[in-house]
Amino acid sequence: MPALEDLEQRLGGLDGRRILARCDFNVPLRDTPDGRREISDDLRIRAALPTLRWLVERGAAVTACSHLGRPAGAIDERYSLAPVAERLAELVPGVALAENLRFSPGEASNDPAFVDALVTGGLGISFGGAPVGSAPFDGYVNDAFGASHRAHASIVGPPQRLPSAAGRLLHREAEVLGGLRADAQRPFVAVLGGAKVSDKLGVVEALLSVVDTLIVGGGMCFTFLAALGHPIGDSLCEPDFIETCERLLQADAQRDSANVVLPNDITALDAGGTVRQMGRSLPDGCRGLDIGPGSAAEFDDVIATARTVFWNGPMGLFEDERFAAGTRAVAQSMADSRAFTVVGGGDSAAAVAQFGLAPYMDHISTGGGAGLELIEHGDLPGLAALRDSPQQ
Repeated sequence: MPALEDLEQRLGGLDGRRILARCDFNVPLRDTPDGRREISDDLRIRAALPTLRWLVERGAAVTACSHLGRPAGAIDERYSLAPVAERLAELVPGVALAENLRFSPGEASNDPAFVDALVTGGLGISFGGAPVGSAPFDGYVNDAFGASHRAHASIVGPPQRLPSAAGRLLHREAEVLGGLRADAQRPFVAVLGGAKVSDKLGVVEALLSVVDTLIVGGGMCFTFLAALGHPIGDSLCEPDFIETCERLLQADAQRDSANVVLPNDITALDAGGTVRQMGRSLPDGCRGLDIGPGSAAEFDDVIATARTVFWNGPMGLFEDERFAAGTRAVAQSMADSRAFTVVGGGDSAAAVAQFGLAPYMDHISTGGGAGLELIEHGDLPGLAALRDSPQQ
């Protein structure tokens, strides 16, 4: 992919050049007592700073753009980027910010007319910077890894019209997560959790072909346990995928060494509301909400032997302290490990931040879904658009 230095060379320098930077400012917001909305975690804004500051330092006039939430192609003030603009102005003054791209239906539909408006400056600038009218941009930078699995107008359109490059964040994410498929140091251990197995079946199959051990926890483990014939009580389960899980486990058992590890004990909430430690089999009325302490210890043993660890998805309902022990244990195991540790964004990134362990991870991705799709498919629409840009 073309780097920022390639774009600088292509344009003969950046001083005075107008650059459109696609960022991922899809940050969590919360309502304040006085009726405003404020950012509760600015990680994704700070992640874009190396790219934005590099461009500004070289004299570029930078306009950032992003989506926020799912406003369904219409203006919805709940999803305004105004709070982002305030924080961005504090962190990198002088960078303008366009309003939420998804306020237009042309963003998600990759409408050529919307692409035209993007590259010519026809969308206008809502926050920061000087008014720009309809002055066209000279170049485009994609630093929105978390959105690059979508073939949306702002992701795949500008590289067809403008000299383009990958930002620092996008380049690093592609290097780290893309490299897991081919260049991971072994033993390579992957840890998958989260609620639904259906969301991750593709990446499960992809990982089984490259990892040495695949640990499965979280709500998705119960569909696998049901496939083994264990009663799972009222735990989360996707019956339509039990047969698929059974097939994956059978195929795994036929390998020289089984490499799928499932929990052997569960922290559950019984029908009376009491938290109980149980084995793999749960009676009716019990709902599994975390892996048990025995499983946490077993997972720690596996992680301790690894040279590379990839983790995506919590082991339980970690937002509730009663069911946070399993997720905390995995995060601590990774922090203590000598392996190269990669946290796959989303709830996993939130968990390591909550437990104060983020500084001990080698790479924390800003794109949960994008990271999983890159591991599963080996490429993303946003990466391909930069590589295949006719403007290089």
